[in-house]
This record gives sequence, C-alpha cells and structure tokens, in this order.
Amino acid sequence: METKILTIQDLAGVVSIIDVCSARGAFKGEELAGVGRLRESFLAEVKEQQPEQATAPQGVDVPVAETAEEESSDS
Repeated sequence: METKILTIQDLAGVVSIIDVCSARGAFKGEELAGVGRLRESFLAEVKEQQPEQATAPQGVDVPVAETAEEESSDS
C-alpha cells in the first residue's frame, strides 16, 4: 500500500472548501456541528504548521477564523 501525505496546502484547501460550501448553504442543520469540528481541527493544524514554513506557498490563502464580532456584523 502506498503512503499518502497530506500537505498544509491540502488542509487549507479543505477549510476553504468547507467555507464555500457553508456560504452556499450546502449543509443541513444537523450536519453543522460535525462539519464545524472538522473545520476547526484542520484549521488548528494549518495554524500550528504555518510558522514552520519559511514562506507561504503561492496561490494558497490560509483561511482565518472569523471572530464573534465579524460574524454578528454579517447578520
């Protein structure tokens, strides 16, 4: 069996996909908690590994978690 390695760019990409899907209403209410936990896990790993990189990879935006203030201003 071949070993697959996920990169920090892969994890950041998954967080971005979750954000886009959420903004488009792709998740049911009962799915939101699980999706949110997964997103937070991936985002924490991205943030933990990010300082280890000398430069940010081109074309990859690392998602930034919204603060409660930003979320309430969107409403």
